[in-house]
Amino acid sequence: MQRPALFLSAAIALCSVSLPLAGQKLLFRSIQFKGAPEYSEQELLEAAGFKKGAPMSTAELGDHSKQLMNTGVFENIYYRLEGPDLVITLTPGQNVYPLRIENLPLTPGKDLDAMLHARFPLYHGKVPSEGTLLDGVRSALEEALASQGIKVTVTSTPFASPGTREATVINFSIVSPEVRIGPIHIDGVSPEMQGKMKALADHIVGTPFETETSAENLEHALETVCADEGYAAAKIHAARSGDPVVAPAAIAIPFSVTVQEGRLYKLGAVHVPANALLTQAEIDKAIAAHGETAAKGQALRFVRPMIESRYKSKGYLDYTLTLRPEFDESAGTVNYTMDINAGPVYHLGFVKFDNVSDDLRRLLIRNWQMLPGDPFDEGYVANFILTAQKADPVLMRSLAGVKAAYDIRADTETHEVNCVLRFEKIH
Repeated sequence: MQRPALFLSAAIALCSVSLPLAGQKLLFRSIQFKGAPEYSEQELLEAAGFKKGAPMSTAELGDHSKQLMNTGVFENIYYRLEGPDLVITLTPGQNVYPLRIENLPLTPGKDLDAMLHARFPLYHGKVPSEGTLLDGVRSALEEALASQGIKVTVTSTPFASPGTREATVINFSIVSPEVRIGPIHIDGVSPEMQGKMKALADHIVGTPFETETSAENLEHALETVCADEGYAAAKIHAARSGDPVVAPAAIAIPFSVTVQEGRLYKLGAVHVPANALLTQAEIDKAIAAHGETAAKGQALRFVRPMIESRYKSKGYLDYTLTLRPEFDESAGTVNYTMDINAGPVYHLGFVKFDNVSDDLRRLLIRNWQMLPGDPFDEGYVANFILTAQKADPVLMRSLAGVKAAYDIRADTETHEVNCVLRFEKIH
């Protein structure tokens, strides 16, 4: 992408002051900015390198304006004289996005933002897709990591959320070496739970580290283990702890976890909303099918995917489920109420069969039942090949020695899903 062109004009208003001739300098009574209320006058002066009370030549005025333009924050800059005052009109650029830290072992928030703003006056939590502000923020993040002994190159990339068409943030990340979750130290676990908690922690060690979500995901995973065993009110806090361990192959980020198990509860009732796609009887039957494990709470792990499958088969791809616990201390039970947010229905946009002959494509199309405009069912896509082969012996013979995979792209704006099935011969 090319940088926007630099437009600098000296539209001199009717006044007695004119621009200085070559070699001459002019002292302005004030320097005023218009068109960018997000930034203070002092921030703009600092970003442009202006000094109050210092006379300027035409060339110096152009250099300062160019310095401001090169930050990447503005699309156009115009300046003019109004009497003894210099008025600079700014047009903010469109390609300025919030900063997102993907896997840097730093702490996002007000302290990091304050450090960046102190160095770069135009940093207000956002950066342009290119320019000196972007480069400066990237370098500052590299320096912050170097102070921890992590000497790496930080990359910045426009990032689009899944299903969106345009960038929504600028993503800062370490590509090499990989950043992974390191040793996990757990305190507060009872002897009965130590084996299960350690086994899960050992499984998580070595997985990719994500700055904003790793601690939360670790807490959720350990809470699930506790709930499975009946500790439904367990409180778990995970945080990065200690210095990162830097090695050629990977950077390991250690964590410490504090666990408060609380008392044991038996699983009572799980209440389903009246308008849910599953009935209360279906939920009760699914929980009862797990016998003794249901009393501890393990049945909830099996009920969740059952509900998710039902909703997503009807096109509710953004479906979310929240379980609200209600504790009966006297009975030692925990009851749950389901809060289900179905979201919009997604529909099939198109389906495409790649890397197949025309004859095989016709066979596949003949067996494909989900039509454009129908609610999208990923389960149907996942099971299509096996189901179609059972129903069509000709198709089964045609697909002998062939493996299939599929990609789906869901557009969160149009709520359409495009599906591509790819076929490859097994060597």
